Amino acid sequence: MNDYVLDPTWPGDVDSLADEPDERLVTRSERLHDGMVWDLQRDTIELGDGQTIVREYVAHPGAVAVLALDHDDRVFLLRQYRHPVGLSMWEPVAGLLDIADESPWAGAARELVEEAGLVAARWEVLVDLENSPGGSSETIRCYLARDLAPVPGGRPEGHGEERDLPHVWIPLADAVSAVLDGRLSAPMTVAGVLAAYVSRLSGWRSLRPVDAAWPQRDHAVAAGRTRVYGSSSPDTTD
Repeated sequence: MNDYVLDPTWPGDVDSLADEPDERLVTRSERLHDGMVWDLQRDTIELGDGQTIVREYVAHPGAVAVLALDHDDRVFLLRQYRHPVGLSMWEPVAGLLDIADESPWAGAARELVEEAGLVAARWEVLVDLENSPGGSSETIRCYLARDLAPVPGGRPEGHGEERDLPHVWIPLADAVSAVLDGRLSAPMTVAGVLAAYVSRLSGWRSLRPVDAAWPQRDHAVAAGRTRVYGSSSPDTTD
């Protein structure tokens, strides 16, 4: 007979729920694979109640996304091939945080130029998320970019999956319908489109400054769970 009973009731204040750092003791950490972009890590963890578990996860550099919205409330989406799922998916502009010592916002602005050939005069933080926290350390910040203008000379030439990026301007309400119908399922499309729609309903009051704190990202980096590029990181990857 198992005498362990899980009490599902949270004793704290539900009005102030927040994800919080929770560092358990890691007794062993192994780098199983040094990848081209991210690495594979295996950790042995003490849970604090006598249990020991072993978990493998992708040590990811993190990413940024840009939900570009024009004056007619149309969203800019790109069609990009995603090999792990074997799908060509409609997504906002996005990219890895893999440039040494580049700030997240600077990375987002660079990606907007490289993938869309656009610049934006108005930037805010729209939504943050951990893409797959059970198996990856990836943290993503999605920015809302408005007051858009084309880059002189157009979009730079891309390479690989970014060589050919068909794009579309879709009304925000239609993008919401496509997400809820299951026709669009890329994570940043779902999160960005729904967050923008809800924020617009409140007069955009939920938007945060472009340099708003990003504690989840800071914690993942400080804990050594990300693949960090740059001379200032404790675990530099060339």
